[in-house]
Amino acid sequence: MNRSLFMGGIPGTMSRRGFLRACAIATAAMGLPMEMVPKVAEAASDPKRPSVVWLHFQECTGCSESLLRASHPDIATLILDLISLDYHETLSAAAGKQAEENLENAIEKGNYVLVVEGGIPLKDGGVYCKIGGKTAVDILRRAAEKAVAIIAIGTCGAYGGVQAAKPNPTGAVGVSDIIKDKPVINVPGCPPKPHNFLSTVLYFLTFKKLPPTDKFGRPLFAYGRKVHDHCERRPHFDEGRYAEQFGDLGHRMGFCLYKVGCKGPETYSNCPVIRFNDVEVWPVSVGNGCYGCTEPNFWDTMTPFHKRLPNIKVPGGKGIQASATEVGKAALGVTAAALAIHAGVGIAKRLATGSKSEE
Repeated sequence: MNRSLFMGGIPGTMSRRGFLRACAIATAAMGLPMEMVPKVAEAASDPKRPSVVWLHFQECTGCSESLLRASHPDIATLILDLISLDYHETLSAAAGKQAEENLENAIEKGNYVLVVEGGIPLKDGGVYCKIGGKTAVDILRRAAEKAVAIIAIGTCGAYGGVQAAKPNPTGAVGVSDIIKDKPVINVPGCPPKPHNFLSTVLYFLTFKKLPPTDKFGRPLFAYGRKVHDHCERRPHFDEGRYAEQFGDLGHRMGFCLYKVGCKGPETYSNCPVIRFNDVEVWPVSVGNGCYGCTEPNFWDTMTPFHKRLPNIKVPGGKGIQASATEVGKAALGVTAAALAIHAGVGIAKRLATGSKSEE
């Protein structure tokens, strides 16, 4: 291992402390032990690491903005400088023909990680999204040819996003609906957590393979558990304490937001664990329920956003503590009854055998 990593960081970009901090956060996000931080750091600074080609299609650029507008610069610096970003339309100084030449040159070199932000329209030959006279679907297929890995960032890139919401007038789909001959990993969210994207890239750089995924192509280290499982308001849910409407006493007291539409019980993401903006916030912590934005077709399946989901078993108002007390009392009653039965059986046995002992 090159120990200069721990002596001066990455020259001209960030401090040693900032670099290792970012690598440590990414390592923790991947569910790896802290002993792996040096290996992740080494892979991240390897001059032979693949470059990144970043495409934009039907989207709002919010995924890129979420990476660039973080309050702490480490994550943006790692992505823009350390990961060797060869092409990104939003950040490109070039325009027009020169920008198209830059993309073609990056593709010709090969050995890059392809990142796709935005849905891809297929209706009417894909005419609803064109760049330089080429349809999005043609650009995607061309760029995918020499990619060593493909990452769809954001729910639009992963599943089509808001463009694919009913009635989906442009026939928008996600990357994996088009690219079938190479594995595609999805990092959904609207926008996704910057560290989830960074950790996915660093996992690939470290282990030379994509991380294990769920059935929707999401890395399990980030999307393997429900929001509900780690939510700080979960105890209120279990005890039957809810905000009934925004601004009421329950809402002001920080009670569970399920009844005002929180989709946490049916959404898989690590938002409560690795939060946003480096200031420890996420939607639920500031009083708004989860919208389920990491799920496929959430614009259709999770709306209206402020109405509760059906078919979710809700504690009946007594909660776990009260239920536990009742269960305890019932258990004591059963135990007493069992002891009485046992004593009665003993007496009956002694009567049957003619025992003279006093009871």
